[in-house]
Amino acid sequence: MSESAQPSTKNRSTTPTSSAFQTYVGEHWAERTDALPSLREHAKYAAARRHALSAKFPGERLVFEAGAMQVRSNDTFYMFRAHSDFAWLTGWGSDSEPDAVLVMEPTAAGHNASLYFRAPAGRDSDEFYANPDIGEFWVGPRPSLAHVAAELGLPACDLAALPAALKADAPTRTVPGDSDLSQEVSEMRLVKDAYEIGQMQIAIEATSRGFSDIVRVLPLIAGNPRGERIIEGAFASRARLEGNGVGYETIAASGAHACILHWIKNDGTVNAGDLVLIDAGVEVDSYYTADITRTLPASGKFTPVQRKVYEAVREAADAAFAVIRPGITFHEVHDAAMEVIAAKVAEWGFLPLSAEESLKPENQHHRRYMVHGTSHHLGIDVHDCAAARREMYKDGIVAEGMVFTVEPGLYFQPDDLTVPEEYRGIGVRIEDDIVVTKDGAVNLSASIPRTADEVEAWLAR
Repeated sequence: MSESAQPSTKNRSTTPTSSAFQTYVGEHWAERTDALPSLREHAKYAAARRHALSAKFPGERLVFEAGAMQVRSNDTFYMFRAHSDFAWLTGWGSDSEPDAVLVMEPTAAGHNASLYFRAPAGRDSDEFYANPDIGEFWVGPRPSLAHVAAELGLPACDLAALPAALKADAPTRTVPGDSDLSQEVSEMRLVKDAYEIGQMQIAIEATSRGFSDIVRVLPLIAGNPRGERIIEGAFASRARLEGNGVGYETIAASGAHACILHWIKNDGTVNAGDLVLIDAGVEVDSYYTADITRTLPASGKFTPVQRKVYEAVREAADAAFAVIRPGITFHEVHDAAMEVIAAKVAEWGFLPLSAEESLKPENQHHRRYMVHGTSHHLGIDVHDCAAARREMYKDGIVAEGMVFTVEPGLYFQPDDLTVPEEYRGIGVRIEDDIVVTKDGAVNLSASIPRTADEVEAWLAR
């Protein structure tokens, strides 16, 4: 990796500092024209969101920070991802600038919104070649203020002007920081607009192709000491090809690793008889993400016990799908799945009481085999709307335009003595992304094989 002349790397820097170099490096560059782009599709939706938010905070200045680059090690950084609320309100996604700030200044009629970010370093400045944050030699050409203003439909100002803009006396709320403002934006994000649903469908279709990439490499990795990482890598290639990257760390869990709900080490061997649980999603450039799980038999065929567990989970998912419609309470989706899970593990003799008794709040024995929830909201974050109040989320009323997951599972730990030995080490989850419609719901990820028969046929192809 190249070195910069910044203070943190001055002991390693070899950037020329002579006046002759500084003069020469600033000369003899071809003229550039900054052709202004057209307004991006996202911009009109972001403007409508700002208008709706404005009505909720009259007379108050609202400030949304994109955030800074995060240090990975010493003077190296993680890939930048803007704060989700900032992106939602500006329409600026994977091409957004670190340290950018959206300011919604109160007026008599509502708010005037302006965007502040660091303007490009000119070629007459030593930052052009010596500043690794904004110098073109380091990060490539950066957009001008006029370019961003035209594309996002927002006045754009140099970040240096921000302190003066904030001097005017006005009550100010800032995100991140203000919990009430974060909560309000989270609750506004519970119902998706047409643009958001379209972006999520694009993310899901890319994720479907990523799963097909995994299916193609699966027969080649049996016995590889880090076969899980081959799966992870296959999906990551698709995510970078078609999107900004993965929406979250991919779970590629073979064998008993599938019983670890957030297994992301992905350093295990994929053995021929294993089930492989893959939980992955492509995040597109607008930051909207898919969140899909499929559980695949590495050999191409389920064993009888694996199939039995798999189909029980699918039945639970189908039961959850069946109840989704506007007007129900969000937790009813989970309740429907749990009725099936409790019935199955009771039928198999794993519970010390009946399914009906286990489902009572004071018991819940069946949750030993599925401790997580069945659904979470999905959108610009994989676990979207996290700052919303419980009465708006878990206990909230399902509405048309909501997008959330349905993901029941069964996990029999390898040392769980409550189940027969042939079940131990089996973990199965099936996860789909659904959008609530006027009178029901649509499974946006239905094209990815779900039933045991469909999965085996998919692997055979």
